[in-house]
Amino acid sequence: MSSVEEFRAEIRGWLKTHLSGSFAALRGRGGPGREHEAFAERLAWERHLAAHGWTCVGWPEEHGGRGASIEEQIAFHEEYALAGAPARVNHIGEQLLGPTLIDHGTEEQKARFLPPIRAVRELWCQGYSEPGAGSDLAAVRTRAVRDGDAWVVTGQKIWTSLAHEAQWCFVLARTEPGARRHAGLSYLLVPLDRPGVEIRPIVQLTGTSEFNEVFFDGARTDAANVVGAPGDGWRIAMATLGYERGVSTLGQQVGFRRELDALVALARHNGAAADPHIRDRLTRAWAGLEALRAGALRGTDPSAAKLSWSHWHRDLGELALEVCGPTATLATSAPYELDDWQRLFLFSRADTVYAGSSEIQRNIIAERVLGLPKEPRP
Repeated sequence: MSSVEEFRAEIRGWLKTHLSGSFAALRGRGGPGREHEAFAERLAWERHLAAHGWTCVGWPEEHGGRGASIEEQIAFHEEYALAGAPARVNHIGEQLLGPTLIDHGTEEQKARFLPPIRAVRELWCQGYSEPGAGSDLAAVRTRAVRDGDAWVVTGQKIWTSLAHEAQWCFVLARTEPGARRHAGLSYLLVPLDRPGVEIRPIVQLTGTSEFNEVFFDGARTDAANVVGAPGDGWRIAMATLGYERGVSTLGQQVGFRRELDALVALARHNGAAADPHIRDRLTRAWAGLEALRAGALRGTDPSAAKLSWSHWHRDLGELALEVCGPTATLATSAPYELDDWQRLFLFSRADTVYAGSSEIQRNIIAERVLGLPKEPRP
């Protein structure tokens, strides 16, 4: 048995033993559009993972991780998803900020912030998008001014996932007056429990609220809480986005596989599979998912990967309602109780918008991958 197979067997056995008792009810809970489900219980579960060394498995051992290889990380995410384990609550800290600090942070920042991330004692959110700077991230207007031993932050962020549960936010802010676009930005670590921070949940199509508006009105953070040099925020922010589209997406694809398998079973049960059109779309969905997996294993360009999976998942939501038939458009009176397929359809509409809209991803692929001329700007 290879080391990867041994690692896979270890995590599979651990999950089988520990995803039981009070934790058994968490199987399949949480995830996009369902982050409100059993949040406190999922937080307790993730701290249980941490106590047994199963958080931050890809981090170097000197930072509290297992130093797992890429192949072992893939095995972990796949086995976690296959076990039906609940959606993680610490993804942004573990998968985004942690690797950013390991590669670009100071030794003091690593010592201060990495241990509570690994132990799931401090949760993080991402302060990138703004009302006038969503996919066009270089247009951010939130500003930060140095005031002695602190940065003073003023501005607004939007679509901030789980900010209402987080204690910290990494914020892309403009710190050089007069600088435009990619220049003059800094990557700041800002506490959310201090004066000058207001968090307002946004109600989504699903009736739940996992996105938020975050307002900074003179919020302060220590001067040392800038990652990289002041003015170097664009480079650090892009590094974080690279980690966001890493090996953990393979676990996401296992979740997609589970959804597709359930939809196929439903189509067979309710007779929808007798329709050649639906059979064709189900087959195309299966082939598309196989292509997504092959691309992830090969290391597809991050923008191409985001473009591909978001459209695949959105199309699956549309197909789900077609399989369900006309009753899929019905719901009881407010507050609306959605079934899994209705929730999938509604929330997957956002897949092609968040984490970089499809239009922006196509521009990036055209200009940076294919070398085509840049789109004219006014």
